[in-house]
Amino acid sequence: MSKPFSLPMPPAPDTPRKPFAARGSRVTRCTGCLMAKNYCICDLRPENVRCRAQVWLIMHPEEIYKPTNTGRLLADCLPQTQVFYWYRTSPDLKLLALLADEQYQPFIIFPDDMEDYAHRVVSFEPEREKLPEKIPVFIILDGTWRQARRIFRKSPYLDNLPVLPLKTDRLTRYALRKPASDQHLCTVEVGIELLKQAGESEAADTVENYFAAFNRRYAESRGLRDEVEARLNR
Repeated sequence: MSKPFSLPMPPAPDTPRKPFAARGSRVTRCTGCLMAKNYCICDLRPENVRCRAQVWLIMHPEEIYKPTNTGRLLADCLPQTQVFYWYRTSPDLKLLALLADEQYQPFIIFPDDMEDYAHRVVSFEPEREKLPEKIPVFIILDGTWRQARRIFRKSPYLDNLPVLPLKTDRLTRYALRKPASDQHLCTVEVGIELLKQAGESEAADTVENYFAAFNRRYAESRGLRDEVEARLNR
């Protein structure tokens, strides 16, 4: 049975959206999980997952309706997840208010490979020890690498946030989009590794299991089951 779509509806675009014409565009999909109806995973969506750490997604609008987007799996599992759509000249007012809220300790997740923001790069544990009473927030930029870099560079309200690079040995288990490297994780995998880093092992395991179900059922709908099983068993 379908459950409500977990992402907030974006504002109406100024111009009509281009019709979705990629592979799978003619498939009849569940309105809750965007999977082909015969492979719906709404019945597997976890409920009441406990997690003090929070994930906030700044999502490129082009990701919203992609069935292969994995950021929404975090929103499915973790009720405190916040999702904001990125428009360069119109920052989300709710996001700005939350960034100013003293109860949160936000980190923006981004690689530490550029000199111009090296002074902002931090490690998680030392920062948490300074402010243990605050709620840790992982801000993940959800889009292609090019889109994420643009969000990072073109959003002045993110300029003063500490940058937390993800350090993990994990190889991607996602087989529905081909990454340039097995070290390039999809959005939900980034979230899982950050939850582990924050000591939220129960939440991380719950999201991992849901991601595995998503991976398997989507693979079955495409005839890619063997490839996905090989990745999941890494």
